[in-house]
Amino acid sequence: MTVDPTRLGTVESVGGSTVSVALDVNAASGLTYVGGQGYRAGQVGNFVRIAIGLIDLYGVISEIGAGAAPAAVADDEPHGHRWMRVQLVGEALPGEPFRRGLGEYPTIGDPVFLLTERDLVRLYGEPDELRHIRIGQLAGGGSVPARINLDRLVTRHAAVLGATGSGKSTTVARLLSRIVDSDAYPGARALLFDLHGEYAAALGDCATVFSAAAVPRAAHEHLYVPYWALPLELLVELTMGAVDDKALATIGELVVALKRAALATGKLDGVDPDTITPDSPVPFSLKQFWFDLHQAEHATHTAQGAIAQNNDTIAYDSDENGELKGSPADVIPSRYHPQQAGQVFLSQHGKQLRRQVDLLGQRLRDPRYAFLLRPGPFEPDLDGQIEADLDVLLRDWLGGRQPLAILDLSAVPSAVINALVGAIVTISYESLLWGRALPEGGRERPILMVFEEAHAYLGKEDGGLAGEQVRRVVREGRKYGVGALIVSQRPSELDATVLSQCGTLIALRLSNSSDRQHVTGAASDNFQGLLANLAILRTGEALILGEAVGMPMRVQVDALEEDRRPDSHDPPVIADPPLPGGWTAPRPDDPDYATVVAAWRAQDARGLGGKDPKTMDREPVDSENISSIGYDAESETLEVEFSSGHVYQYYNVPPGEYEALLSGGSIGKYFAANIRNAYQYARL
Repeated sequence: MTVDPTRLGTVESVGGSTVSVALDVNAASGLTYVGGQGYRAGQVGNFVRIAIGLIDLYGVISEIGAGAAPAAVADDEPHGHRWMRVQLVGEALPGEPFRRGLGEYPTIGDPVFLLTERDLVRLYGEPDELRHIRIGQLAGGGSVPARINLDRLVTRHAAVLGATGSGKSTTVARLLSRIVDSDAYPGARALLFDLHGEYAAALGDCATVFSAAAVPRAAHEHLYVPYWALPLELLVELTMGAVDDKALATIGELVVALKRAALATGKLDGVDPDTITPDSPVPFSLKQFWFDLHQAEHATHTAQGAIAQNNDTIAYDSDENGELKGSPADVIPSRYHPQQAGQVFLSQHGKQLRRQVDLLGQRLRDPRYAFLLRPGPFEPDLDGQIEADLDVLLRDWLGGRQPLAILDLSAVPSAVINALVGAIVTISYESLLWGRALPEGGRERPILMVFEEAHAYLGKEDGGLAGEQVRRVVREGRKYGVGALIVSQRPSELDATVLSQCGTLIALRLSNSSDRQHVTGAASDNFQGLLANLAILRTGEALILGEAVGMPMRVQVDALEEDRRPDSHDPPVIADPPLPGGWTAPRPDDPDYATVVAAWRAQDARGLGGKDPKTMDREPVDSENISSIGYDAESETLEVEFSSGHVYQYYNVPPGEYEALLSGGSIGKYFAANIRNAYQYARL
């Protein structure tokens, strides 16, 4: 009698979704070959097939050995014999694809088989190429591709979770590169919140990068968030600090008055001056608002009493050039004559907001807040008129030249990250919500919002605007075509509401037990056996389960090219030659910390004073370690591409040094001896 090499055993006990399987005496326990393909039999986390007539049931192995023996036979078989526990997950009817859930249960004696590559192809089917994107291949499944349903990934929300070094950033980059493939999906659009500025290196060719830095790189655009589009309460919190309800109401009245005055000068479509509220996204001058409030709080007058005091009675201080009147456009306050008994009196128009007004002035002058308070063409003049309206902003973020918009927030003060993310989500979501029936609205052209390092602003204890607005997206976004991809290395710190709304989980290696428990609790199905593998997944390997996959998958994510990976690699303690740096580099006699301080002051990690690296053409060279070299004589900049794909620029390299490098015999040896750690450099 021929023995089926895929047969593992028979069903001996059924309890709900849990099945106990007695392994056959001659069942393979290690590596077995079927059709020339090797398979690991009986591995925890692997899937099995249970044949019940014409129907196939599928389950995942959760335990093998003594612990898997049913309680009723455990005493009789103290060594556990050969038992296996399986968690059922779904079924496949004849001629139909796999579906989750069970219409029938297995019976005692039904045979159990391991899955071959042929079974996997049947199980995962031949998906619609347009509706499914490839993310990798099944781990241990030969060449079977792993594909996920794009419709369900976007509209049902998803999460990518993994510890540092597990391949999380690379997985996100690979996923986004498939999603914004302009050949397959010319109308795709995604918005990525990049807190550490690491994704431009991987996705720059299919993305527009918006940077909040005071001086963005030449290839990047300015990130502007018009303050006047924010809800009043958030704007006040960001610019003036905490105020009570009475003060907020007073500020609201002043803001509405300025917005109405601006509309009297220039009209905006869809706006009725009589229905304006403090939250209406209508431009007004925050500088004029500050100047007026500062005058009301600080001015002194030559007249006494609120009725008598007006602009004509203000007692300005003076010098040899005349009265010291301030400038709202330049955020320069006026200076007033000190109070003088019987002659100069304090203002009676103050709102008891002196501290808040002074803080607003500081914010307006702080270059770190320029992206918000001096938003380029979106900044109103003193009359509230703007050069560009919100339609230009939304076109850049949601429908620009590239399908992906990367918002580089690495230069944003940490104190405002929560509010800034919330503000951008608010502006984007409100526009997609109210325009949902229009061609560029959310229902007609969905969008995916990607929240990197989500635990930084979506934590359990975070009650800021970001948490509020992202919860709104995951609760309501499906109806309006707005999807969320939550990315985090600490799922245990995430708000449980946000994670529970993610229909698809892409989980990479998680070493922390509380993180694993959090993911297991968020999983929609009974996959404890499969999720038990989270601690031992290889780098770049992920478990994918939920709405976007018919059957849970263990996937080896497709690797990215060396020069297309996110800028999230670990710094080299021991640098591999010929790369510079690391602890193996000799200690310099005169270390250049002046450039470090200049880079700190300029908020430019490359120490170039906010300038972009010199663009140059490189020529291939004959070297084992170096692929190509370029040189710019004007700036004395040497650019080196190593065989690993890394590109570095070395500065202030004399022309003679460059010529000696090319003519000195071995380029690699000359470089290592004379250039590698001898000149200031920056990795591109």
